[in-house]
Amino acid sequence: MDLFQTALFCFILANAGRIAAMDDEWKSATATYTVEANGSITTEGACGYRDLHRVTYGRYSTALSTGLFNRGSTCGACFELRCVDHILWCLPGSPSIIVTATDFCPPNYGLPNEYGGWCNYPREHFEMSEAAFAEISEKRADIVPVQYRRVKCVRNGGIRFTLSGSSHFFQVLISNVGLDGEIIAVKVKGTKTGWIPMGRNWGQNWQCNSHLSGQPLSFEVKISSSKTLTSYSVAPPHWQFGQSFEGKQF
Repeated sequence: MDLFQTALFCFILANAGRIAAMDDEWKSATATYTVEANGSITTEGACGYRDLHRVTYGRYSTALSTGLFNRGSTCGACFELRCVDHILWCLPGSPSIIVTATDFCPPNYGLPNEYGGWCNYPREHFEMSEAAFAEISEKRADIVPVQYRRVKCVRNGGIRFTLSGSSHFFQVLISNVGLDGEIIAVKVKGTKTGWIPMGRNWGQNWQCNSHLSGQPLSFEVKISSSKTLTSYSVAPPHWQFGQSFEGKQF
C-alpha cells in the first residue's frame, strides 16, 4: 500500500469513527403532551397509521414539529428522549424512553415560540402521549427541556402492508418498520407486472396508478440508511382492499 492509499485509508477510518459518534449525539429540544382518555394517543395522525394501538405504537407515540417531521418522511422513525435541566419537573436520574414519530405538531404563529407556539419553525419539539410524558417528567409541567437522539427501531413481527384504493388507484400503508423506521422508497410488483415505483401520498401511505387486483403482490421497501428489503408474494391472488399482510423485517 503506497503513501496515498495509506493516508486515504486512515482518513476513512477517522471519519467513520466521527460519524458513528455523531449518531449517538444528544440534541436539545422541548416536549409537551396531549391529554387522551386512556393516557395514549389513539387518533390517526398525520402519518396515517389509524389506530395506533393496532400498529403497536400506542402510548409511545409522538408528534413532531415542522423541522423534525420533514414533510412526513420521518414517520415511523424512533427517538430516545430524556428530560434534562429542570429540577422541578424532570424525574430523578433523567430516565429515557423510546417513542415513534406518528403525527405532525403544526405551528401556531399567533403565539410566541416560548409560550404556546412550541411547534413554530425552526423549534424542535415533541408532543408526546400523556403516559409517555409521565415516564420522564412530572405531568404538572406544561413544557420541559429534553434531549433526543435517533435510535434503531425494534419491532415485533414483520413489516405490515395495509391495502386500499380502487380499480385503477392502488395505495398501501406501511407500518412496523424496523431499524431506521423511515421509508424513502417503495416498489410493488404483481405477477403480471414488473416492479412499479410508488410515490408518497402522505405520511407512510404510498400510491401508484395501476390495476393490481387478482394477482399476488410483492413489495420492495428502502429505508433512509439505503438498506432494501423485498417481501415476495405478501398478498395472495384474491386480496381485498382494507386487508393487512405481514412481510419480512429488517
